[in-house]
Amino acid sequence: MSPLIDSHCHIPLIEADADLVIAEARAQGIAHMLCVSVELESFPELLALARANPCLSASVGVHPNARDGVDPDADRLVAEAADPRVIAVGETGLDYFRSQGDLAWQRARFRTHIRAARTLKKPLIIHSRDARADVLSILKEEGAEEVGGIMHCFVDDWETARGAMDLGFLISFSGIVTFKNAVELQEVARKVPLDRMLVETDSPYLAPVPMRGKPNRPAWVRHVAEFVAALRGDTVDAVASATTANFLRLFPSVRLH
Repeated sequence: MSPLIDSHCHIPLIEADADLVIAEARAQGIAHMLCVSVELESFPELLALARANPCLSASVGVHPNARDGVDPDADRLVAEAADPRVIAVGETGLDYFRSQGDLAWQRARFRTHIRAARTLKKPLIIHSRDARADVLSILKEEGAEEVGGIMHCFVDDWETARGAMDLGFLISFSGIVTFKNAVELQEVARKVPLDRMLVETDSPYLAPVPMRGKPNRPAWVRHVAEFVAALRGDTVDAVASATTANFLRLFPSVRLH
């Protein structure tokens, strides 16, 4: 079977030995994992993990809900992304579900990340929750189509997926697509062309069925791929082959080991 890639995980946040988590994923045919940054304070640890493991890459960024740590300017993000193991900027975006009140600060941070990505010519990792219109609007206003990227853990509607794909973004499905009540999202997964799709775990969060309720792990991205394949009437190999090719096209510096 074709190798799989977990396009979004947080290995340092998994309460298990990182080497064991990575070995478990490799044993399940997971050829590469993008370990995504959520704050700058822990970024050195994440980068060290990626440097020590050729099957990992890193991103740099501050999650849209993070308020207590460093709020970087574009120059800081550009400097942190100088290492070749850093292949993307994010995760960044908007979250109107978990953050309340005047969220101008969140929109400003989002724009900062996009500007850094354009300077770096590296793709973006986008988090969007209850903010689909503003996310697409800011991506357009800031010229994000110059770099493209990933709509991580996609949970929005088909119209939003089409808008994101028109800007050069790939649509990444997490374990949420396997949940019984995710009917609208499952319809999106049927419609997204195979050459615009990725799969992810977002581990340690959102474990897919049949592991739902447990701390998620990159090895379980296989369950997402299997579910999406069954949903579409495709083979698992077709989904694995396409999503891996899509990831490598977006991140041409990545080499599978």
